[in-house]
Amino acid sequence: MGAHVARAQLRPSSEAPGLEWDSGAPSALILDDITDPARIRVILTTAAALGSPALLRRGETVTPLRLKRLDSATGRLHWTGPTVDAVACDIEIQGHHCIYRLHVTKDPRDADAWETPLPSRIIQVRRRAWRRAPAPGSLRVRLPLPGWLGRERSAVDLSLGGLSLRLAPSERLSVGRVLQPIELLTEDGQRLSLRGEVRHVSAGADETFHCGLQVTPLTRDDAEPWRALVTRALHPTTRADGVLVEEHWRLFSDSGYFDLAGRSSEWFEARRASFVALGKRVAGLEAVLSEVVWPSERGVEATLSIMKPYRSLWMVHQLARHQDGSRYERTRGQMLRDVYVRAVEHAQADSAFRWFAAYIESTVPFTHRAHVGFAERMAGTGRTCLLPMRMIDVECAHPSGQEDSRLELGPATDAERRRLVEELALTRPACYAEALDLRLETLDLEDAARPWVSQGLERERYVLVAREGMTPLAVAVLEVGPPGTNPFRLLDSARLFPLSARGRDAYPALLDEARRWFARRDRDSFTFLAEAPGDVEAAGLHDDAPEARPYLWIIPADLASEFLEHIHEQTAPRPLHTPEKELS
Repeated sequence: MGAHVARAQLRPSSEAPGLEWDSGAPSALILDDITDPARIRVILTTAAALGSPALLRRGETVTPLRLKRLDSATGRLHWTGPTVDAVACDIEIQGHHCIYRLHVTKDPRDADAWETPLPSRIIQVRRRAWRRAPAPGSLRVRLPLPGWLGRERSAVDLSLGGLSLRLAPSERLSVGRVLQPIELLTEDGQRLSLRGEVRHVSAGADETFHCGLQVTPLTRDDAEPWRALVTRALHPTTRADGVLVEEHWRLFSDSGYFDLAGRSSEWFEARRASFVALGKRVAGLEAVLSEVVWPSERGVEATLSIMKPYRSLWMVHQLARHQDGSRYERTRGQMLRDVYVRAVEHAQADSAFRWFAAYIESTVPFTHRAHVGFAERMAGTGRTCLLPMRMIDVECAHPSGQEDSRLELGPATDAERRRLVEELALTRPACYAEALDLRLETLDLEDAARPWVSQGLERERYVLVAREGMTPLAVAVLEVGPPGTNPFRLLDSARLFPLSARGRDAYPALLDEARRWFARRDRDSFTFLAEAPGDVEAAGLHDDAPEARPYLWIIPADLASEFLEHIHEQTAPRPLHTPEKELS
């Protein structure tokens, strides 16, 4: 099958997928002890390149400072900030949704220079389930407290599950106190009601107090405006409302994204109408997909989409960007960071999120660094899947012409479905079957299809078997999805699995029947996902792009935040920049 590594905690099938956006309780404190010198260098180099905020802690005193640079030759850290008399210092540096704690020592002879050697250890700390962002300056908060009638306070920051305020010295709240309704007044005149619980109160600057609240919308009518408010605060540079869908499609052509397929412009133009039609609806389809764009005054500069093809898996796809778009960025790499963060955090807001995946083209430099690099970095955990494959476009109008009268083709029986699941357990990593809904209880795809169908969108799976007499030889798993989700129609796919030593002999007949199945659903082609060496030849097909190196990439959802840290590292400005095609 080729090299792949994967092991993941299996969840009971009784855990039905939810479709509610989760604003649940904060996560437990997570600490990670980092001692690898190379990893420490990457973290600190990234922090310096991105200008990440840092805090110097000396007892009860907290002072802002910045890591200016890491000298690669000497391994010394150069800081900007207050003069420090102490030899030993504790510093916290902001990462993406985490804090890096380091203990550094300063040479007492360096009276003016603020330099320290590279630390031998960094502690990565994750405190919250949700990343926070500064609250809009116009946002006002009213608390239901005696004597507070008409009294308003400004929000400091917010997240999907939390809100913090700055209180005057005389305004004290006790931890654990429940407040409802908390009333939010937005700049456009909206009034939102929340339930809040005081989680912490700490001293702030100017004798004020900082109060952190865990909050949830009081009603369904409050839930969507609250999520929209938080999303705008978290992602001010991107949009996902479908308004720019025409410019979105134009970016695919201008960026060279379509060149990855070797297809004609006419082939893509035939798919444009369905893409635009679905794109105009995305604002109401958040439970199954989101199309993130990074706009500038000239149009869409970058895009990344995410969809939920299976009951607990979200998949990123169609990454593209203008090669000359960096002039619109505040810092180099910002577009790629921003579209990835918004897409991944969209998935993280789904309480059913268990798996994160992509079909990647590993010959694209950025994709290799981002996805392959992360899988290789995490390979030691045994929880990643990097499965080499071929992706072949199969036209419905051109059957193989290799009819075999000895074969009977038809839907899989219960026994044959069990046989398929057993075969996958032997030949694929455990996460493959769970993530792609190829376990016995999810094989019909009913749970995964339900949110698509409820929106009037196609989502269907058919398990087809080729038999010789009473002996099943091979299985085809056919899937169809809305045409507009992807220009390459990734959801219109076929996978073939042998069930016997002669199973591959049945591949041409299975694909011919697949051609008829897809044609009955008004498809002119579909994608054959060939996951084993020799599958393409056994199916009687030709690979028009033998130089391509696609992979199926899967990681568990709990590594998604770590993956975003990796994206920040891979997109941070480097001393020497070599232009690369950033497509996937």
